[in-house]
Amino acid sequence: MDPIKVLIVDDHHIVRQGVRSVLANHADIQVIGEADGAPSLFSHLEPLRPDVILLDIRMPGQNGIEITQRLKRDYPDGKVIILTTYEDDEFLFGALRAGADGYLLKSASPQVLADAIRQVVRGERLLSPALVGKVMREFQELAQDKTRVESGLTDQELTVLRMIAAGATNKDIAEKVFWSEVTVKRKVQDILEKLGVANRAQAVAEAAKRGLL
Repeated sequence: MDPIKVLIVDDHHIVRQGVRSVLANHADIQVIGEADGAPSLFSHLEPLRPDVILLDIRMPGQNGIEITQRLKRDYPDGKVIILTTYEDDEFLFGALRAGADGYLLKSASPQVLADAIRQVVRGERLLSPALVGKVMREFQELAQDKTRVESGLTDQELTVLRMIAAGATNKDIAEKVFWSEVTVKRKVQDILEKLGVANRAQAVAEAAKRGLL
C-alpha cells in the first residue's frame, strides 16, 4: 500500500519540524509538505493531494476553523486533524461543527498522533481523550433539551417538577414561587397530563427515566 500522505500546517517552523521528525519514524506515513497558513496550504493542495492535513487552529489570517470549512467544501477527500494546544470549548466545538475529522492536543504522544492519522484515513473520527468529557457533557445537554421540547414541559413546569421530586407539597411550592395553591395544583395537573402519568410519584419516576431531572 502507498504511504499516507500528510501535509503539516502550522505558523511555527519549529512545530512543523517536530511533527515531521516524529512521523518520519512511521514507514506508512509520509510528510509531503508544510505550510505556514491558508495561502501556502491552498497553493499546495492540488499539486500534492494530501490524504491528511494536520492543522493548527490559531494562525495569522484565517484560523483553523475557517480553513477547515473551506477544505471540507473545496477538498472533501482530504481528512483534517486539528493539532493544537487549545482545549477551549469555542475552538473544540467550532472545529467539530466545521467538519474536522479529529481534534488532537499537541501534548499527545507520537504514537497517538500516528494512530490518529491512520484512523481518519479509515473513515473514523477521533478526539483527544482529555476532551471526551467536554463533548459528552455537550451531547447530554443537547439530549436533555431535545427531551424537554418533546415532552412539552415549559421551564416553569420543569421547576415545579424538580420541587416535587425534592418532596415539596403544593403549599411549599406556592410559597416558594409566590403562587396560590390553586395555581400550583393546576400546574401539577398539566405536568401529569404532559407526562402521561396519574400521580406525582409517577411523574417523578417518568421524568427521571426521560432524563428531565
